[in-house]
Amino acid sequence: MIVKGGRTNYGEAIGILMLDTKFPRIPGDIGNALTFDFPVKYKKVKGATSQRVVREADPSLIVPFIEAARELEEEGVSAITTSCGFLAIFHEYLADAVSIPVFTSSLLQVPIVFRMLKKGQKVGIMTASKLHLTELHFKGAGIKDIPLVIYGMEEQEEFPAVFLDQKETLDIEKAESEMVQVATKMVSENPDVGAIVFECTNMPPFRKAVQQAVNLPVFDIVTLMNYVYDSVIACR
Repeated sequence: MIVKGGRTNYGEAIGILMLDTKFPRIPGDIGNALTFDFPVKYKKVKGATSQRVVREADPSLIVPFIEAARELEEEGVSAITTSCGFLAIFHEYLADAVSIPVFTSSLLQVPIVFRMLKKGQKVGIMTASKLHLTELHFKGAGIKDIPLVIYGMEEQEEFPAVFLDQKETLDIEKAESEMVQVATKMVSENPDVGAIVFECTNMPPFRKAVQQAVNLPVFDIVTLMNYVYDSVIACR
């Protein structure tokens, strides 16, 4: 199946700072409001392309992200997240810029996931690009000292073409197959992986397929958003 575009809906509970992208946002993706059982509010940061955020970690984007976060706070959201796990590199700047909780990246879950595992096990990270996920991102997420196994999607065909290079159609079955292939390889080559965390916010539509393939817990930005929403909803 090949799909184009995606449906969005606007709400008021959690604000989502969006990258400036063109690829489809299918249900399960952070950029499709039908993913959530609660209201969300989107704000696009113009010029924040996948190239500038993922491949370049462009520090000139800090100011526009801060401005957008403050706008979301003024508009009444109770917490703020982002549409790219690589924005962990800006986490401290964004968290200090507003007075509400900020969770820039799914990687912020890694410490609690690690504590769930038995001694000797590691947390597996699936990322859009292993090459570009650096110690600065781990520092931003507070996970520098946690044993990790990291596998990226950059050598696949469909996934990087869409989510890194902005192809405007998505072959869902092919992307899912690539996700399962990478996850299966990770676990077969690293039997000490006890759970997987998706860095990329475009990966959640494929969580169930990965869970079934490797028979391990899988965490992503959606699991984190559900957790945060339940913690802040009484503030509204």
